[in-house]
Amino acid sequence: MDRLALILVIIGALNWGLIGLFRFDLVASLFGGQEALLSRIVYTLVGVAGAYCISLLFRERTTERE
Repeated sequence: MDRLALILVIIGALNWGLIGLFRFDLVASLFGGQEALLSRIVYTLVGVAGAYCISLLFRERTTERE
């Protein structure tokens, strides 16, 4: 679950980088505009993943030893 959330957050961050640098919304262009249902689903999933990743800040770190 952590990796999936991280992947979605990375997608969102890259999309925001493209918007900031080039005024290009990759998610909207791939899925039919900002108001398209598929785009809104992707935006929602990225937002939920971002909220989930907040929990990573408060977790205890464990190291795996062989």
